Amino acid sequence: MAEVPGGGRVLLPGEARTIDAGGFDVIVHADAADTDGGFSLIETAEAAIGAGPPLHVHRDAAESFYVIAGRYVMHLDGREFECPPGSFVYVPIGMPHTFRSDAVGSRKLNLYTPSAMVGYFDDLASALRDGVDAAGLDDIAGRYGMEVLGAVPEGYL
Repeated sequence: MAEVPGGGRVLLPGEARTIDAGGFDVIVHADAADTDGGFSLIETAEAAIGAGPPLHVHRDAAESFYVIAGRYVMHLDGREFECPPGSFVYVPIGMPHTFRSDAVGSRKLNLYTPSAMVGYFDDLASALRDGVDAAGLDDIAGRYGMEVLGAVPEGYL
């Protein structure tokens, strides 16, 4: 990684931090410290078909998705959308949403504005190693402005 005077940053392939969150990896390209809180950019790689989080909302950040590979089914406010590579999805603050991978090797970028959620994935990874349950997930989510609205899908914890 190279830092440029004035706040610039160059992160080359393989230099990003990876969080092992059980059934998926989170690659942190930028977080609050890198962007003065402006945004967080992560990449996720779901290993299995059907992988995804429970229905939830973010109270402090909008979330955008860009599908790189595979396919996702995105659920926004009661509607479902099939999203192949090249699809872009914007979820405003407070909109209920979730997703699930629909192909092996699915990958996407997640952009949170303002910066959010990287700490959630760090805490989730740690809690998974300790055997977290749904109540523990609710506690972690609450610390990061996220409210879980639905049942936790099998394989998420």
